[in-house]
Amino acid sequence: MIAPNPTLMSLDRRPEFSGLLKDDTQFARGDSEGIGESFNGWFDTLMIQSGIRTSPAIWLGLCLLSSLALGGAIFVATERPFVTAAAAMIGLSVPMIGASIARSRRQKAIMEQLPGMADELSRCARSGRNLEYSFMLVAADTPSPLGEELRISARRMEMGIDVGRAVKDLAARSGVSTLTMFTSALTVHQDTGGDLISVLERLATAVRDRLHFVARQRAATIASRMGTILMVVIPIMVMSFYLFRDPNYLNRLTGSFWGRLSLWTAIAFQIIGCGLVFRILSRSARF
Repeated sequence: MIAPNPTLMSLDRRPEFSGLLKDDTQFARGDSEGIGESFNGWFDTLMIQSGIRTSPAIWLGLCLLSSLALGGAIFVATERPFVTAAAAMIGLSVPMIGASIARSRRQKAIMEQLPGMADELSRCARSGRNLEYSFMLVAADTPSPLGEELRISARRMEMGIDVGRAVKDLAARSGVSTLTMFTSALTVHQDTGGDLISVLERLATAVRDRLHFVARQRAATIASRMGTILMVVIPIMVMSFYLFRDPNYLNRLTGSFWGRLSLWTAIAFQIIGCGLVFRILSRSARF
């Protein structure tokens, strides 16, 4: 017996409740190009994809507060401007690193939930329900973090938006490119029809195969990744050792022109190397 499909209701606009809406704070304006605009766009994307329910302005303030706290503590302890500046930079990057780790864990959890969600959606469609109602049922039953993104799309459907537009930015909000296949399957089924059940079952199988491949790849390249991380960490550890053994080492090093030149050259290459390593590792872990 085919289950009845409930009628989707559109919500009327109520201007008196417009003040209750949460401000969408973003630093990227999209009307210019440059390093500053690119960094603002990266920061906005990081806050959205990490799942941190905090305003980007508040998180940026937390970065500045962490930088001032760590830099001030090191300055009181050592009274060295160079060490204070390095500590302030480390304090500034700590919240950013935390948000990046949160985003990676969230994306991994979404990938692990995706096959089960596709199987459940195919079972709902197999029972005879239409696509919109099946999607709402699955969104309500799916736990976070994937469930949070699905429920955003489900609320859009409840407001009368079609399936294609409701799930269009699902991959951009989560940062999981595999969701593009899922949204494309739903959009094509809405526009042209077809065997959605078979498509969802194949999608679940493909995602499981991809997860197994990523796990094998990470296991096969763990030695290379650990070696790369050590190349970044060892210079910092060596410099810390010399400073701990001889507190005046940095003063003697920066007392001559060649010492200052070699120090700032090493710092520049260290920053460039960290950026390249981070880029390689982030691309290898991308889903």
